[in-house]
Amino acid sequence: MKLRVAIPSKGRISEPSVKLLSKAGIGLKDTVNRKLFSDTHHPDITVMFTRAADIPEFVADGAADIGITGLDLIEEKNVQIRLLEDLNFGNASLVLAVPEDSPVESLSDIESGTVVATEFPNLTGRYLEKNGIDAKIVELSGSTEIAPFIGVADIITDLTSTGTTLKMNHLKIIDTILDSSIKLIANPQSYNEKKEIIEELRTGVRGVMDAEGKKLIMLNVDEGNLDKVTQAMPGMTGPTISKVLSSEHVVAVHAVVDEFDVFQLVNKLKKLGAMDILVVPIERII
Repeated sequence: MKLRVAIPSKGRISEPSVKLLSKAGIGLKDTVNRKLFSDTHHPDITVMFTRAADIPEFVADGAADIGITGLDLIEEKNVQIRLLEDLNFGNASLVLAVPEDSPVESLSDIESGTVVATEFPNLTGRYLEKNGIDAKIVELSGSTEIAPFIGVADIITDLTSTGTTLKMNHLKIIDTILDSSIKLIANPQSYNEKKEIIEELRTGVRGVMDAEGKKLIMLNVDEGNLDKVTQAMPGMTGPTISKVLSSEHVVAVHAVVDEFDVFQLVNKLKKLGAMDILVVPIERII
């Protein structure tokens, strides 16, 4: 029984999703001709390309066993899924925004009957209701930034990562509805029936994320300088030390370090007597 994985067919999270699966060892067989379905290099896993907004429902309904999509879309659909992993990319916030010259500065300034334009009517409606705000929701499929300036709405909700687009359109943020990122989700029944293969995929994905920003440093050092070198190396569980067979008094030292520490660390290790230093990229940490 194959595992069907739903990922976005286009948009800002499509390519990162494809790359994540590839790094996890589940790359697509055909990376050029993207079709609705694509086989992968894993014989029991197939990928389904669809709209990111449809993925929560497809996973909840069992049309896909697992999926990659944003928390904002999951919350908007309000469906029953199993959350497996936060994939740590695609961070954005769903915010309430008004024109810069609007007297509205916070939720308490929003008057009854205010019109709110949004691509997220359910999520926005629940949030406003929770805060006791009686507003009219107008659903738009895009370009919500223009709504206040053409008389369609008084306020908008929009998904933003930096706020730059809102500022460019002379809008100011007055509140945040939801902080979102990309999630790996599963159909609850599929998880029970296909738990082994789902956990295999999850382990591969988790390994890619754990390796993000990490490098493997490998070096040789005379035993007389070993203590100084190992004290300088911050490894995940301490450096690994092994004998170098071709030289009686030289040992090899390996350690996983943060990418941002590599530049200074390599120069420090060299001064402490390290030689033959290699810095190696890491694909996965399991």
